[in-house]
Amino acid sequence: MHAARNTKEDRGLKMSLINWLEILGWEIGEIEDLRFVGYSYLKQGKYDLAITFFEALIVLSPDNPYDMQTLGAIYLEQGNHLMALNYLEKAVRLDPTHAATLLNRAKTLFALGYKKQAITQAKTLVANPDPYIANQSSALLLAYT
Repeated sequence: MHAARNTKEDRGLKMSLINWLEILGWEIGEIEDLRFVGYSYLKQGKYDLAITFFEALIVLSPDNPYDMQTLGAIYLEQGNHLMALNYLEKAVRLDPTHAATLLNRAKTLFALGYKKQAITQAKTLVANPDPYIANQSSALLLAYT
């Protein structure tokens, strides 16, 4: 007989299969309120509190690339590059064209020492129509090549 597994990953999978919005009787307004509060904490630099809100948001609304990207960006800002990459990869799978996510992914890859992948990512962003994204990508390439 095999012992039943109860790993964090297993619990996370079970949690993701539950429709928490239905159970809580919530609608999009409550989600937006949580997002607003989480973003407010982020703007204040209260990253640990913001993480709590965005982790709740990805459980309540698991298909939202903004929440995944934001969580990844917070972890990047804190220097927790593995957690950042984890959430940024999930965000890219949800929306492979979101330039801010791709930029943060490139920054994270550079920080983790995955230079070849990071350069490839940054090169694709240099021609982005958003000057902030293009300039940040160019700066990354100048700094790391």
